[in-house]
Amino acid sequence: MLKRYKTMRSERATFQTTKIANIPTGRRGKHHAIVTAILKDLDGLPDGKALKIPLAELPDTIVNVRSALNRATRKLGKDVSTARDENFLYIWNGPPAQ
Repeated sequence: MLKRYKTMRSERATFQTTKIANIPTGRRGKHHAIVTAILKDLDGLPDGKALKIPLAELPDTIVNVRSALNRATRKLGKDVSTARDENFLYIWNGPPAQ
């Protein structure tokens, strides 16, 4: 058994190594820019107003952008609602409109 261990230890590693300090701990997904811009605009949005974002300007499908926004707002503890029509995505602070 010891001989096998020595053989395994003397073989070259399959993968490279790095210091743990060099590993990035944050995640910047492909939706980071649009979600950050939306959150920034929501912070200054007056009550009773909604952001109106053209669907053609979204960097990905509306489903993926909404999912990324939902993950970010839940992480921040923000209450944000969304709606859409054929041309626009609407986003506002607070519960869904009645």
